[in-house]
Amino acid sequence: MVKRFTPGGLYLVVLILIVGLAGCGGRQEQPGPVAPPAASGQPPGNSKVILLNGAGASFPYPIYSRWIADYMQIDKNVKINYQSIGSGAGIEQFSKKIIDFGASDAPVSDAKTGDMAGEFLHIPTVAGPVAIIYNLPGVKEKLKFTPDILADIFLGQVKKWNDSRLVSLNPGVKLPDLDIAVVHRSDGSGTTYIFTDYLSAVSPAWQQQVGRGTAVSWPTGLAGKGSEGVSRQVQALPGGIGYVELSYALLNKLAYGLVQNSSGQFSEPSLESTLEAAATVRVPDDLRLSIVNAPGPGAYPIAGYTYILVYKEQEDYEKGQALARFLWWAIHEGEKKAAELAYAPLPAEIVQRVEGKLQSMTHRGQPLLGDLEKK
Repeated sequence: MVKRFTPGGLYLVVLILIVGLAGCGGRQEQPGPVAPPAASGQPPGNSKVILLNGAGASFPYPIYSRWIADYMQIDKNVKINYQSIGSGAGIEQFSKKIIDFGASDAPVSDAKTGDMAGEFLHIPTVAGPVAIIYNLPGVKEKLKFTPDILADIFLGQVKKWNDSRLVSLNPGVKLPDLDIAVVHRSDGSGTTYIFTDYLSAVSPAWQQQVGRGTAVSWPTGLAGKGSEGVSRQVQALPGGIGYVELSYALLNKLAYGLVQNSSGQFSEPSLESTLEAAATVRVPDDLRLSIVNAPGPGAYPIAGYTYILVYKEQEDYEKGQALARFLWWAIHEGEKKAAELAYAPLPAEIVQRVEGKLQSMTHRGQPLLGDLEKK
C-alpha cells in the first residue's frame, strides 16, 4: 500500500534546522538569478504564505532538506514540506496530484507516462553514487567487487564471505567464514533502480532473471524500508551487505567497497568519480539519463541522477510560480551545496537544459518565470 503524504513530518525538522543554522550565525544565501518577492527576505504584512508539498526519493533527502531550509530563510512567503517515502510512492502520489512535486531517482518509464495527470517534466537536480555497504567485524580494508561477483551475491549464488572468488580478489584481507546476508529495499526505490540498472547492464544472468526497476523480485535477502532501513539492517547484521547512496554510508559510518568499472579499474564512490561518469553521457531532450557503467578510468559504475517531477501546466498560479522559482534557485545557488553533502552538481550543459524546461512551465498557457529568470 502506498504511504500517503502527511504534512508536517519534514516541516518540523526543517524548522528545527533553520533555528539551529540561525543560532550558529550562518550566512544566508541570496538567490542569484531569482529575486524573491521581498528583497529583505521578510514577507509583506498581508502576504499569503504558499505551501508546497513534495514526496518521493530518499536518495536526495539530505540535500533537499538543506535546500528547503536555506530557501525558506530567503523567501519567507514559501513553506516547503518534503517527505522521503521512496521513488515509487512519490511517483504514484504525483500521478494523482496528491502532492505538488514528486521526486524519483528513476526516470518515469514510457509505459508509466500515460498514468500521469498531464504533461510533466523531469528536472534533474544532482547526481550521486550508490555505495555497496557491508558489515564485516575486524575487516578494516576496503573490499573490491567485480560486476560478476556483485551480481552473483545478489542472485544468492555467492553465499560466504570467504568464497574463493572474493578471497582471490582481495589478497591480504582475512575474510571470515561468515554467511553473506543480503539486504535490499522493501519499497519502490530509485536507488534500487540505479543498482538494478547497473546489474542489468553488466550481468546477462541478472538481466534475464531479475531485470531493472524501482521494485524487483529479489532472489534472496532481507528487506529494509528506505535507505535508512537498509543501513540499519546492515549495521545490525554481521556479514550484511546492501546498497545505499553514499551520503547515507558516510552518515552512518558504514564500510563500503570499490567496484570494478568498465575500464577494468577499481573505483571508489565519490564526487569526483561520479562527475567523471556523468561527463561521458549524451544528454537526451527529455533529460532522462542513465550513467551506470560509464566509460572512463576513474568513473564509478553505480551512479545516477535524481529528479524532481513537475507538471508543465500548473493549475494554481501562485503555487506554480513559487515551485518554478524554488527549482530555479536550486539549480543555481542550491548546486553550490552539493559537494559538501557528497552529491555531484549538475554539469553546465544540463543546467542550461533545465533552465529551458523551467521556463516552459505555464499557468493557463502563460509562462510562470518572468524576465528575472531569463538570461
